[in-house]
Amino acid sequence: MNEIKLGLVEARFADIVWERAPLTTKELVALCEAELNWKRTTTYTVLKKLCERGIFHTENSTVTVLITREEFYAIQSEQFVDNTFCGSLPAFIAAFTTRKKPSAKDLEDIKRMIAAFEENHHD
Repeated sequence: MNEIKLGLVEARFADIVWERAPLTTKELVALCEAELNWKRTTTYTVLKKLCERGIFHTENSTVTVLITREEFYAIQSEQFVDNTFCGSLPAFIAAFTTRKKPSAKDLEDIKRMIAAFEENHHD
């Protein structure tokens, strides 16, 4: 899968779309002017980039979501583990927990996730 990344400003823009989609390009321009102090051309430029990356889609002046915020961050997490830990989730967890100890609630949540995964993915 191609890497999909957002810069800080693009992420703020994406949040505006994710929170309100579907919306018209006119509504998006007004929101970006109010929240980001952008001109219309800047909004259209960033929208075009994110449409080219397959995150959003524009048709008939309506902006829709192709990849939800949750899907986007799941992809980002997967890419990080792949690039940094050779795809090894246990290596990531080991590295993560060397500096930040999981709480009892975190551990219970992880156990539930593993149990649910095992239940839904029997071979």
